[in-house]
Amino acid sequence: MMSVPDYTSEGRPAILLVDDYVDALPAWEIFLRAEGFEVRTATDGPAALASATSAIPNLIVMDLALPGLSGCDVARALRSQDLTLHIPLIAATGFSDPVQLEEARLAGFDAILVKPCDPLMLVQKIRELLASAPAIRPRP
Repeated sequence: MMSVPDYTSEGRPAILLVDDYVDALPAWEIFLRAEGFEVRTATDGPAALASATSAIPNLIVMDLALPGLSGCDVARALRSQDLTLHIPLIAATGFSDPVQLEEARLAGFDAILVKPCDPLMLVQKIRELLASAPAIRPRP
């Protein structure tokens, strides 16, 4: 059963952070939590898609090079479903080739940051996208 994209009961936006570089995930998770976000993680494309469709996050930060399904494949799948169509997507990628970055844009990413990305720049982009997303609050 899918849930609607609500903020958590504490009013914290839920972020799904997806990267196959498992050594970096805990540091990013701690940083984003300290910045006021609730964070879930996934380490491959199928897990990211399953997580995003079972408990819809307010925003997804995802690498493009993932095992199982690429970040672009996950983005296209999310953009093809009514309940996940409007989730803001940020690509955080080591790719810098213009062709690969254009593929990410066409797949539906709202923003692309090339790694290593400045943590404060990531938070700024997350806040910008959340501010422009539909305002959905927790249900009573």
